[in-house]
Amino acid sequence: MKTHPFNPASFLETEEEIAQYLNEAYADDNPEVFIIALGNVVKARGVAEISRKAGLNRENLYRIFSGRTQPRWGTIHALIHALGLRLNATP
Repeated sequence: MKTHPFNPASFLETEEEIAQYLNEAYADDNPEVFIIALGNVVKARGVAEISRKAGLNRENLYRIFSGRTQPRWGTIHALIHALGLRLNATP
């Protein structure tokens, strides 16, 4: 039996699915889970397109999402904005 690696980006089709996915990742105690999830969303939407919209270097995004570097808040904010999303804090 031939298996293929699981790619969550291929299952993120609607804005609602993306929002739910990121909300669940953000709720995790490990902040790296959110960064990985954000990377999957960026890949689902197209790294080149999102990096252009965010004004970020595509190669730097690949480094961030591979775990080789830690993203700054400005990078995360720019990506969320480029994806057309926003974070919302609620009590």
